[in-house]
Amino acid sequence: MEHKSIKRENGTIHYWIHKKEGAQATIVFTHGLCADHTIFEKQIPYFLKNYTLLLWDVPMHGSSRPYFDFSYRESVECLDQILQKEKIDQVFLVGMSMGGYPSQHFALIYPEKTKGLIGLDTTPLGSNYYSRFDEWWLKHAASIAKYFPSSLLRKSIAWSVSNTKEAYVKMRSILEPLSKAEITEQMQIAYSCFILENKDVQFSFPVLLLVGEKDRTGKVLSYNKAWAKRTKYPLHFIENARHFANYDAPDQVNQEIEAFIQRTLSEKR
Repeated sequence: MEHKSIKRENGTIHYWIHKKEGAQATIVFTHGLCADHTIFEKQIPYFLKNYTLLLWDVPMHGSSRPYFDFSYRESVECLDQILQKEKIDQVFLVGMSMGGYPSQHFALIYPEKTKGLIGLDTTPLGSNYYSRFDEWWLKHAASIAKYFPSSLLRKSIAWSVSNTKEAYVKMRSILEPLSKAEITEQMQIAYSCFILENKDVQFSFPVLLLVGEKDRTGKVLSYNKAWAKRTKYPLHFIENARHFANYDAPDQVNQEIEAFIQRTLSEKR
């Protein structure tokens, strides 16, 4: 994949793109909190043959550091600038964990550019899903994390999201370059912005929800069940996977994503 970047007033955004001539569609993969684009390395070989792929480091993450005045709206405009630069008109959005928030905000602001949305171990936008206690926890999660020694914090994050040793090792390798201060800052800003920017949404394009059957990160499982019940979006559970489902069980995740894309494309013909 080709490594490129765009300049913004608040910093530089790095992205990686593979343009496939005659591609069936373009897929944008957006990573989660304290991670980077490499969490999707199990997806790249599977989709390279038939799709244009775009992976990026969200503002304040990975190579897109430092980045000032983070917000999900700013992230949306970063992604849109990338798409304009690459002359890409429509995309399928795959948002993993926190990556589901800029993906949903993008789909809300630019529905005409969104062919479909795949939420991967993420949670919904919408005020009715979250209790006051949920919001309290989000506001204080970073403060609680500060009490952990650096090594233990990295280990506990990687262990909690992974069901396989390979996924654990991968997550540890992503977290290793980050100081405890950087990890807790990313948590504080990302969660605070979620509360501030959360809003009720309604999408007219197809949506698929995927979640690891053993996901125990916060209330992700219960949020997804409520999300599917309220919206009637299909919810598929990824077997033998926790929060890092696309690394724990890449075969099922890849097949679920492709089946959704192919079904959506066939229905629009």
